[in-house]
This record gives sequence, structure tokens and C-alpha cells, in this order.
Amino acid sequence: MTLTTRPARPTAAGTPASGGERSRGSWRRRVRRDRALLLMMVPGLAYFMIFDYLPMLGNVIAFQDYVPFIGFADSEWVGLANFERMFTDPAFWQASWNTVVISVLQLVFFFPVPIALALLLHSLTRDVVRRFVQSIVYLPHFLSWVIVVALFQQVLGTTGLLNGVLGDAGLHTVHVLGNPDMFKPLAVLQVIWKDAGWGTIIFLAALSRVDDQLYEAAAIDGAGPWRRFWNVTLPSIRPIIILLLILRLGDILTVGFEQMFLQRDAFGPEVAEVLDTFVYYTGIVNGDYGYATAAGLFKGVIGGLLIYAANRVAHQLGEQGVYR
Repeated sequence: MTLTTRPARPTAAGTPASGGERSRGSWRRRVRRDRALLLMMVPGLAYFMIFDYLPMLGNVIAFQDYVPFIGFADSEWVGLANFERMFTDPAFWQASWNTVVISVLQLVFFFPVPIALALLLHSLTRDVVRRFVQSIVYLPHFLSWVIVVALFQQVLGTTGLLNGVLGDAGLHTVHVLGNPDMFKPLAVLQVIWKDAGWGTIIFLAALSRVDDQLYEAAAIDGAGPWRRFWNVTLPSIRPIIILLLILRLGDILTVGFEQMFLQRDAFGPEVAEVLDTFVYYTGIVNGDYGYATAAGLFKGVIGGLLIYAANRVAHQLGEQGVYR
């Protein structure tokens, strides 16, 4: 049997087209074919370039004694002086410690809640009931942190609903708001109440893609509900869980500026000061822009390193992760 090869398409000069020319022609064809989609991407790309990537150039003031009135060019360069000051500042380390503790508490207690809630919603057989419950649990996400904090003050405040009920029953009242020891558990509880329902959307989408025949086959083999969960449900949503966990680890130094800012004065900066509020009060309030930018840049670098490390671990576990 003889093998024949298709001759290369000749160019205008009569010579076969090279690989580079073929690739350029293919690239032009793809651009013409997808020009409508590419044009639709332009506003989104412009948004990210203008509001996300171009402002990153401002990180240069982390190495300056920046004065807004004279600008970047004329501000004095101080090298790593802002970082040296940051590493010796007890207030910075206190804010970092508070950020890490609150983030770890949210990771342990908040992250599993949307998964469990999604499993419960997915188990509801009647669509009407499921949609009604989903609407209820989604609602707090659309409330601003101002309203959420005010609601918790009305319920857990000194003269709030809880203490009113305890007082009418002749029991001792509890001091929650303003008690520094209660701030971190309260912050986690607020996040769970506000965003747990919204966090179920991705997991519900993943659960909807699980083939029902897998459950039927497992039931025929004698697997009970618990075994079906471990052998069918959990492996099906594990890639989504790992992906969101990686993203959460990369964002571990961000715990929510508005939530902390609104309650910082009530509980005190010793427990409620986090890196975001530290940067705000240092840079915007006190006018120390270079030092505040150095703290923000340090936070971004640590977050990037955490994403890289978590992604490598995901690859070791056989998962795709955020990127290859």
C-alpha cells in the first residue's frame, strides 16, 4: 500500500506556502469569522484596562514619599523604606493577625455552608418549594452592609430584640455588640447570613449536571443515601469546590471593607482593624499614601503566592485548578 501526501497549496509566486503564512492566514480567517464576538469583548476589556490594570501603575508610590500636590515625578524616592517601616509597625501586624483569624474562621465555618445548603435545596423534589426557598435565602445578598449591620444591632444590641426577650423572661441580658471578644464570631455569622444563599448558585449549577442514572445505578447496587453522596455527588462537584477554595485562599487577606469599617469604632481597632481598613485610615485619613500603598502591595503579593501554591496542590491532587 502506498502513502500519498497532499501537496502544499502554492502561493501567488507558485511556491508552497510556509507554516507561518498558513498560520497567519488561519488567524485572519478566525478574526473575520469571530469579529462580532471580538467587538462585544471590547467594552469589557476597556473596563478592565481603565479601572483595573492602569491603576496598578500607581503602586509605584509604595517606593516614594508620595505627595499628591507634586505628583509621581517630583515625589522623593525612598526605596524600601515604607516596607521596612511596615514590618516594624505593631499596628500593621495587629491588622494582619485580625485579617488572618477572621479569614480562617470564614473558611472553616462559612465555606461549607453554601455546599450544605445547595445539597438541601437540590434534594427538594417540588420546584415551587425549591424556588421559594431559593428566593428567601438569596435575598440577604442584595442588602447593603449598612442595612445588615443595622439589623444585627436591632436584634443583638443592648436594647435589641434578644435582650428584650431575655429581660421579659427574667434572665440575664447578654452584651454582644461592643464586646471585643464577640466580634470575630459575630463577623462570621453576619457573612453566613448575608452570602450563604448566594453562594449556593454555583454548587446548584454543578449538581444539576450530575447524571441521574448514576444515582439509579448506585441505588440498584445497594448504596444508601450517604454512600450515594460520597460516591456520586461529592466527586461530581469536587472540581468546583477546589476551584472556589483556591480563589478563596487567594483572597484570604480580604475580609470585607464595609463590614469591618462600619463596626470598627464600636468594637475597637484592636479586634476590628483589618488590612483593608488599615490601608484606608493610613492612606486616606492620615495622608500617608506611600506607606498605605506598600501595605496594599504586600497584601496583593501574598494573595498571588497563595493562589499559586493552592493551584500547585490542586494539580498534585489531579484537579485542573485555576490554570494549567
